[in-house]
Amino acid sequence: MWTQAGSFMASTMFIYAMFMRLVPSTLQARVRRYTNKFTSLVYPYIRITFHEFTGERLMKSEAYAAIQTYLSEHSSQRATRLKGEVIKVKDTHNPLVLSMDDNEEIMDQFQGVKVWWSSNKITPKTQSFSVYPSSDERRYYKLTFHKRYRSLVTETYLKHVLEEAKIIETKNRKLKLYTNSRTRWSHVVFEHPATFETLAIRPKEKEGIINDLVKFKSGKSYYAKIGKAWKRGYLLYGPPGTGKSTMIAAMANFMNYDVYDLELTAVKDNSDLRKLLINTSSKSIIVIEDIDCSLDLTGQRKKKKEKVEGREGKSSSSKGDDEDDEDRGSKVTLSGLLNVIDGIWSACGGERIMVFTTNFVEKLDPALIRRGRMDKHIELSYCCYEAFKVLAKNYLDVESHHLFPRIEKLLEETKITPADVAENLMPKSVDEEAETCLHSLIQFLEMTERKQFHVQESKDIKHDEEVVEEIGIIN
Repeated sequence: MWTQAGSFMASTMFIYAMFMRLVPSTLQARVRRYTNKFTSLVYPYIRITFHEFTGERLMKSEAYAAIQTYLSEHSSQRATRLKGEVIKVKDTHNPLVLSMDDNEEIMDQFQGVKVWWSSNKITPKTQSFSVYPSSDERRYYKLTFHKRYRSLVTETYLKHVLEEAKIIETKNRKLKLYTNSRTRWSHVVFEHPATFETLAIRPKEKEGIINDLVKFKSGKSYYAKIGKAWKRGYLLYGPPGTGKSTMIAAMANFMNYDVYDLELTAVKDNSDLRKLLINTSSKSIIVIEDIDCSLDLTGQRKKKKEKVEGREGKSSSSKGDDEDDEDRGSKVTLSGLLNVIDGIWSACGGERIMVFTTNFVEKLDPALIRRGRMDKHIELSYCCYEAFKVLAKNYLDVESHHLFPRIEKLLEETKITPADVAENLMPKSVDEEAETCLHSLIQFLEMTERKQFHVQESKDIKHDEEVVEEIGIIN
């Protein structure tokens, strides 16, 4: 009997292989169509597939994400193969979240009706060794139910799943910090503790930023009314150590938004940049830090002109070397970045904030930071007395001290960043007192003042010498 069964299976597989190889595709499609019609007569179940990506894999499906959230809550008691993830959410007793593993199936009940969910993935036939997951790997959920319950499942049950997913997501909400690799985002839990209360800037400026964020968050109908995409751009500029990254963290915690840290040098070209943008979620902050250093976007126009002018003087070998260098690097252009910020593609999604940071705002192309792209320009400069008082409260829990007037005077005469002030205010041992830390700051300020005075004096002497030399040449 087993011999006959094995022979029958081998014959069936051989006939199927010949059918797939020799029969034209149009005839294959027609045979499948009639086969499916026959199967539906004897197979009473309906299957609905929910793929991870929609629109030719450009955008992640919201339905897939909602089902994933719903099943992670309901599958832990029913599935036999699970995958676990540790989350860090306040006021939770169990930080471990279990969800269905790949190729696993569970049964769910709704109003006495049984349905089956299965988690599946399609792996490409051509495998390559890489530390990154394959970009062609396709995941999907499949829902199976009896056809007599079609209206109940499609009209009521699926709506119940989406509503439950929203409740679960709100309960388990945790901020995420994303980074890009090729055209994919990967994330960790965002745990930066910065808030506007601990941010060392002038109170009036802080209040203005908070009011602007609140206005943006509640402005969905307003942006629709004026015909603009629901997004806002912030340009943070100033010397290193003035709190630009801390400002971004405070904004994320205040708005309860995820953060996407976009590394332009890891993006191959403009097409990949668009794919990354589309796969960002709403309620998010997209950050490009030190944009003047990320790519040579500022000098592209000038470079193109010089390249055209000097093309005739280049040898064929040098041209090949230049082309190889360009192929190895990122091909993201200024035009592509502008289109992502303020072009047609910028309207794909809503309630997003774009933040650029730079130490040298004068190096950026004016088209990149004009109003409408970077709507609000925020200068984070050297530490002032109001910022110092915030730092003293944060680090020493001191709101007033007899040394404050001396520090205020020194801060007016010295250019020092909040990072330097914070380092000197931080106690270096358990028993170090606040007054010791304040004296340490005063000594640092006095030393910095002397250095800056000598540097300025040297510049003045050099300038005077150059003026005298010019006068001598003229005479």
